[in-house]
Amino acid sequence: MIRGHLFRGTALAGSLMLAAVTAPASVAAAAPAADRGRAADPQDAALAFDSAAYTTITVTVDGRPMNVRWYKQICYVANPVAAAAQQPGGPGGGSTTIPDTACGYQSMNVFVPESSFGDRRTPVYLAMNNSGWKASHLRASVTAGTSYNSSTSNVGAALKAGYVFVDVANRSRGLVGADGSYPGKAPAAVADAKAAVRYLRLNDVAMPGSAERIVVNGTSGGGALVSILGASGNSAEYDTYLAAIGAAGIDAKGRSTLRDDVFAVNAYCPITDLGNADIAYEWLYNILATRDSAGANPSPEAATAIADRFPAYERSLGLRDADGSRLTAATMLDTIEKEVIRSAETYLEADPAHTIPPLGGTFEITSGAPGGPPTTTSYVNDWIDLDAVTGKVRSVDMVKYLAFVATQATLKTTPAFDAVGVDGNTTSGTETDLFGPPSQKYMNYTEYSWNHNDVPGDGSGLDDTGLTWDRYTAKKSPTVDDQVHLINPMDFIDTGADTAPNWYVRHGTRDRDTAFTVSVNLGRALAADKQVENLNQQLAWNQPHAGNYDVPEAMAWIADVVGRSGDPLASRPQG
Repeated sequence: MIRGHLFRGTALAGSLMLAAVTAPASVAAAAPAADRGRAADPQDAALAFDSAAYTTITVTVDGRPMNVRWYKQICYVANPVAAAAQQPGGPGGGSTTIPDTACGYQSMNVFVPESSFGDRRTPVYLAMNNSGWKASHLRASVTAGTSYNSSTSNVGAALKAGYVFVDVANRSRGLVGADGSYPGKAPAAVADAKAAVRYLRLNDVAMPGSAERIVVNGTSGGGALVSILGASGNSAEYDTYLAAIGAAGIDAKGRSTLRDDVFAVNAYCPITDLGNADIAYEWLYNILATRDSAGANPSPEAATAIADRFPAYERSLGLRDADGSRLTAATMLDTIEKEVIRSAETYLEADPAHTIPPLGGTFEITSGAPGGPPTTTSYVNDWIDLDAVTGKVRSVDMVKYLAFVATQATLKTTPAFDAVGVDGNTTSGTETDLFGPPSQKYMNYTEYSWNHNDVPGDGSGLDDTGLTWDRYTAKKSPTVDDQVHLINPMDFIDTGADTAPNWYVRHGTRDRDTAFTVSVNLGRALAADKQVENLNQQLAWNQPHAGNYDVPEAMAWIADVVGRSGDPLASRPQG
């Protein structure tokens, strides 16, 4: 299978061999250094878990009190990157003061429910709390005195199930370093996520829970982060980044002695495949003139130029649809329509109380910014026709469906994900600042935006470098296309990396934050990977850009795959 982005078609250099049995193939090379006759790595010794360093707090889950051990602010790397005390993103777009400049972006909070104090078999639920691929300072999702409902809160459900719950902080875009640089550039977030997993593996014997049962959860940028983490297990391409931050399991020669593959991925609306996200977005919302009908096409020439790249991109993936046929631009709309129908019928079948308005009826959509009053708006159903008796969909009008998606949530700009520096735009909140060297605030990472950057002096684009995108990315030294590659799960699925065996992926049917094509492609790629044993991927009926809205279903899935995986202590591999 040819990998996803058009500007890089090479195989993944340095990737580890595919697994031949239940344990990843990397296990043989991942036994702890001491087990191979060498002295223990002093850096790893400095990352030892202190089982006595906890505070006991009490919470309530479903009306019942529960004692929880809180292991606070564990720095999971030996060489954390110092952050500036003032970080962007405060009230009104200003700044916010962070309490921990030394390791606040590379630490974790570990919460152990009373039932699991001595349990080395229970899963570890790893929460990546990023949004929009932005840096995530450490948070505490479990707080003393709080009441949780296990049917609506994934935190409460995880605690009730006896899982070890872990909040993970990580560097990413927008982070300002103590020296004024931007140390969160890609693939920093992935390196940090891998370092957190390696910390758990290093300390698996001393910690509650099983590092062989790590379930990673994330939404939006967090969903993308857990996706690349789950896809790129044990890839040697990250070793230099791991060594730089003092991650566990990297020896003095830069070789990996621990694993960073995970057991399961629980991803909501993942913003993945950023190198092609603009292409996918413009194709989806221009192929049926959705931008025009929604009055959201301020740059029609740019939209057309970007969208025109989609057929070649989709063809390059070499994916097959659920029926075995080739998935191409010519068949993609039909595929999305089938996914919408499957979503609606699955929703109706799940609960007799579930209903979908008939043609001419209304969808009542409630929305609102966090902390503000909710607003309910009515939208006429003019796009999906179903039989209320059988619960089967008769038809979906794709033109009107995409118009509905674009009406209830305004479409993004053109470009949608790499807009900074294009047409003089220096204030866009797109992901452009995830890329480039730490010394530079942002760098365009797609061909169109690079070649159309017109902001002089920003260090990005043809205008400043004198190089077209093709010439710039042909340089042998690491460039922005390497950064794009290292955060793209599509480049690692069905390759030499140890892909997670279990995946639960959801993308709402009215989520316009990324194209439905991105979700479809991710699912089809996973389905083709023989390492993936359990794939539960679909569009979530009538959900916006959000996550953890289906807690009972998601947690039941986790319990099922855990139950079928056997005893982690009986089959625990080394490292």
